[in-house]
Amino acid sequence: MQVVIPSQLHDYTGGRSRVPAAGDSLATVLDDLDRRFPGLRFRVVDEQGAIRPHIRFYVNRAAATSLAQPIAPDDELLIVGALSGG
Repeated sequence: MQVVIPSQLHDYTGGRSRVPAAGDSLATVLDDLDRRFPGLRFRVVDEQGAIRPHIRFYVNRAAATSLAQPIAPDDELLIVGALSGG
């Protein structure tokens, strides 16, 4: 599967905006990403295992609101991070 990484997380992926990942759920895909890019998971999931409020996940352009969301090998996962400021 391909994961589209937002620019604010490019430091974790060595500047890459798209990376491959494996897993059968959003949680296992994030675990796979964190094994290869340490610290990335903590930026999108908090200490209690909840998706951070400023992060959105989309699987094939459909919103994924749970870490239990099933993901197939040919899916595309888009991670979107809200920008803030004034």
